[in-house]
Amino acid sequence: MKFTYKDAGVDKEAGYKQVQLIKNIIKKTHRPGVLSSIGGFSGLFELDIKSYKEPVLVSGTDGVGTKLKIAFMMDKHDTIGEDCVAMCVNDILCQGAKPLFFLDYIATGKLIPEKMAKIVEGIANGCVKGELALIGGETAEMPGFYKEYEYDLAGFCVGVVDKEKIIDGSKIEKGDLIIGLPSSGIHSNGYSLVRKIVFEKMGFKVDEYIPELNTTLGEELLKPTRIYTKTVLPLIEKYHIKGIVHITGGGFYENIPRVLPDGLTASIDTLKIDTPVIFDLLAKWGNISIEEMYSTFNMGIGMMLIVGEDEVDKIIAQLKDMEEELVLLGEIKGERRRFHYGEYRRIDIG
Repeated sequence: MKFTYKDAGVDKEAGYKQVQLIKNIIKKTHRPGVLSSIGGFSGLFELDIKSYKEPVLVSGTDGVGTKLKIAFMMDKHDTIGEDCVAMCVNDILCQGAKPLFFLDYIATGKLIPEKMAKIVEGIANGCVKGELALIGGETAEMPGFYKEYEYDLAGFCVGVVDKEKIIDGSKIEKGDLIIGLPSSGIHSNGYSLVRKIVFEKMGFKVDEYIPELNTTLGEELLKPTRIYTKTVLPLIEKYHIKGIVHITGGGFYENIPRVLPDGLTASIDTLKIDTPVIFDLLAKWGNISIEEMYSTFNMGIGMMLIVGEDEVDKIIAQLKDMEEELVLLGEIKGERRRFHYGEYRRIDIG
């Protein structure tokens, strides 16, 4: 008996069909610098070195984590790719980098071209929002490794920044102020805890309508991660942004110290945050402490900017001109008090 690759569970024809389905989707992300088209062995991007004195490439890679489980449960795959782009792009923005291009990797138990095209559609939408080009990727059909309806998704992006304009937090000093930019919801972190509370403890279904949310649980949990390129880049180009924090896994406590010089503390007044209802519900359903919530989730703030007192008013004015919401969260101090909860709820992180 003669065997073929298809007999082993790998359908090459489905792969060819997927490429045809995604060609036009990918084209909408192209920007000056893209030199290649889909289907080659690699992606080509021409770096515009004339705009930079000393161009430095900045890279980031990430996945979507167990938020993918929500997409499987809902059989909805057109937004999860946007999350993947967001997790990568928001990270390189923290160094002041201008995003250039993105590549994706999808591994699945069974390649269904239409499903893969939906995932790539989400990736392309994320690239448009993040102002970078999707120049390549890989789809691996791995029967026996993943269940037929499951897949994993990861991505990789590259940006550029002038060496003298790299944002690394080293110039942050006492008296600097912290501006918070709202999140779109849970984003893509903490979903192992979310799923344990929502589905195991509470026994909810993804299609269950939650009055407090004014939507189904699944729709709330699958909201795409916000991409901050169009908000943050104009500020980087015009002002001296001393530090940028992407609030991802580890929440406030893990991420803020990553940009602070030794001896400094970020003093944050959490009462100023308009915390989305989903976080209040998770805290109640799971009997989670406030400190644990701020150690796990973004709590309504997806990105923070640390700026000098001399420029804060101008930056706030520009954000308002851009019709962007913002929160003046607190300031940089020298002492550390950790966490206080009461009438004046404050987090001090150093």
